[in-house]
Amino acid sequence: MLRSLILLTVAVLAAFAADDEDAKRLPPGPGRETVAQSCLSCHASAYFRRLRLDKDAWSDKVGDMIDRGAKVTDAQAAVIVDYLSQTFGPGAKINVNTAPYEELKAILALTNPETQALIAARKEKGEFKSIEDLLAVNGVDAKKIESKKDSITF
Repeated sequence: MLRSLILLTVAVLAAFAADDEDAKRLPPGPGRETVAQSCLSCHASAYFRRLRLDKDAWSDKVGDMIDRGAKVTDAQAAVIVDYLSQTFGPGAKINVNTAPYEELKAILALTNPETQALIAARKEKGEFKSIEDLLAVNGVDAKKIESKKDSITF
């Protein structure tokens, strides 16, 4: 019984730490904290970061989450939709230093091994500072990076 309680406590603390780290990686902007508090309590940011939806589609997505039980006020929902549409809208750039696996893979059209290589290089060498840093990652097709360079930020 005590062992089960300890394991449960460790799991809960690990989940909070993961949520906090995920929240820190969200791009800055008005509404970031509301998104972190409201959305990350149910799922990781990778769920929505890989999407590039317009404001109407984000509104539909947030409405769906509310229908599924998300506890947000109308005012909070508006703030969330504004943040998501500005930060992860159709023309939004991807920050390769904070983007999770799913966002890197989807937005840069990378394969699983390429995405893993990019993340491994980021962990090993630190933040990327230029397109040249990305092009130097062994195991990533340089043509893919080159074709997406206008949608990449650091």
